[in-house]
Amino acid sequence: MEIRTNLFLGDCKQELKKLADNSVDLIITSPPYADQRKETYGGIHHNKYVEWFLPITKELLRVLKPTGTFILNIKEKVVDGERSIYVIELILEMRKQGWLWTEEFIWHKKNCYPGKWSNRFRDAWERLLQFNKQKKFHMYQEEVMVPMGNWAKSRLKKLSETDKIRDTSKVGSGFGKNISNWLIRDKAYPTNVLHLATECSNKNHSATFPEELPEWFIKLFTKENDVVLDPFMGSGTTVLVANKMKRHSIGMDIVLEYYEMVKEQVEPLKLFLLEPEVKYETTKSKRNYAVR
Repeated sequence: MEIRTNLFLGDCKQELKKLADNSVDLIITSPPYADQRKETYGGIHHNKYVEWFLPITKELLRVLKPTGTFILNIKEKVVDGERSIYVIELILEMRKQGWLWTEEFIWHKKNCYPGKWSNRFRDAWERLLQFNKQKKFHMYQEEVMVPMGNWAKSRLKKLSETDKIRDTSKVGSGFGKNISNWLIRDKAYPTNVLHLATECSNKNHSATFPEELPEWFIKLFTKENDVVLDPFMGSGTTVLVANKMKRHSIGMDIVLEYYEMVKEQVEPLKLFLLEPEVKYETTKSKRNYAVR
């Protein structure tokens, strides 16, 4: 099957309306943060951010499949010496729209910029908020398992008798564990903290994240031939990674320079590049990408 890419030039609030209901498996995006990227996206005041973003999340809720996932990369800014609460307000309003706030991942930036402030330290992490439409969604945890690490050699070297049974928790949580179950395993499930460096070569974009970031979530929440959407594609990292992983992709951006840049990168991959007026449409019997 040919891997398809659909690029849209324009405001995603309007462009999303061109997509069919329940047609996307995974949404990964990093929208402009409040009062940032003014030269490229105009900037949105933190007091107006929720009002600006809710019409977009309404469309994202419509196009996402019931079994799909929405990953939102965002971080509060500092206003008058304290953290703005617009992200918290956004989460609460999205829940009113029908979203489930399922999980929160942390992106630890291993090479964040140095600096000094009078009342805080430098930011070294960002939020990756996970939203879903229902409690049961597609998740392939085995695809992101990690090596057990050196801790297993020391922790499992000498097992006590309680380590060899499902002992009742000593803290009264009601959960127990059998440590010996891990003796023959070489991999474990990861935590919700991702330790990744920021993208050093910014690809002519004001805020580029590393390829490993969308790659990890694409592995976790999709299979080959699923559809991945980034409504603020910027330099196209999510779109290009999805294509390399044999997922269909949809990218949107309001900036012509970014749209043309991504289009030039997609074409050499010999992918089937769809024109902007093409909509993704799904049926119960099979996936069908049709021009309407």
